[in-house]
Amino acid sequence: MSEQEVFKMITCNICEVIPELEGHNFKYEDRLVDLGANSVDRAEIVAMSLESINLEIPLVELSKVRNIGELAKVLYEKL
Repeated sequence: MSEQEVFKMITCNICEVIPELEGHNFKYEDRLVDLGANSVDRAEIVAMSLESINLEIPLVELSKVRNIGELAKVLYEKL
């Protein structure tokens, strides 16, 4: 799985949690909070993304992630 595929998987999970974003043109620098995701939405998106790629990592490793692109990069590097 490429980093771009991880990004696409994350954006699909975002649309599942926040259906209003269906059709949004996601960019690597998009921040979940700016897209309207509250803390529960963000946690759900991260959990779904980890589950989608069968990855178990301590959530503290994601604490410095600032946007969707960085999340995709960290998850890709952990594969």
